[in-house]
Amino acid sequence: MASHLDLEEQEQLDSVKRFWSQYGNLVVGVLIVALASFSAWNGWNWWQRDQSVKAAAMFDELSRAAQAGDAERTGRIFTDLKDRYGRTAFAEQGGLLNARVQADAGQVDAAKAALEWVGANATEMEYQTVAHLRLAGLLLDAKQYDEALKQLQAATAPGFEGLVDDRRGDVLFAQGKPDEAKAAYQKSWQAMDPKLDYRRLVEAKLVSLGSPPAADGSKSAGAGDSK
Repeated sequence: MASHLDLEEQEQLDSVKRFWSQYGNLVVGVLIVALASFSAWNGWNWWQRDQSVKAAAMFDELSRAAQAGDAERTGRIFTDLKDRYGRTAFAEQGGLLNARVQADAGQVDAAKAALEWVGANATEMEYQTVAHLRLAGLLLDAKQYDEALKQLQAATAPGFEGLVDDRRGDVLFAQGKPDEAKAAYQKSWQAMDPKLDYRRLVEAKLVSLGSPPAADGSKSAGAGDSK
């Protein structure tokens, strides 16, 4: 009986030896790759967290400079923020905040540059769209109408349609195209939630152009019809 068991054990041992002889290098290679991938993943997560913590601290510093109205310091901090941590949301938020401070200080070129950076580099479409919208406003003020319209074409984040069409209407009206402006304002008014106060401003623009929005075109009327 013991001899029979010894033979079975020897056969199993021989099978294991043959397996490792044939596939051992492959198994070891797979394990090394798996362990390396796991280590790399942990390292990447640690690096991301480290970047976020440092970017958050720098953004806090930028916010304090912005609250103090220090455009020069705000701009300097934003430059460091985007250079060091440009792939973080804090850099995108910092760009929008810096643009507002620079615009308020009359540094229009610096404001445009910050918005252009956010529009081109933000990973979130919402930040891109806000940057394009605000840049379109600055270009409108500078009477660079065609450039403003190009910025609005790039503002494509869902949920911003009403604001984009409103700004487009402003540009078209400034270009001396009242009929096209009316159409843009009408689209803006229809896209906005009736509860938004901003919608009243769009409605006032339509009224001033002699084209008050039709009641049956509103979202509230549509909701009432569906009841």
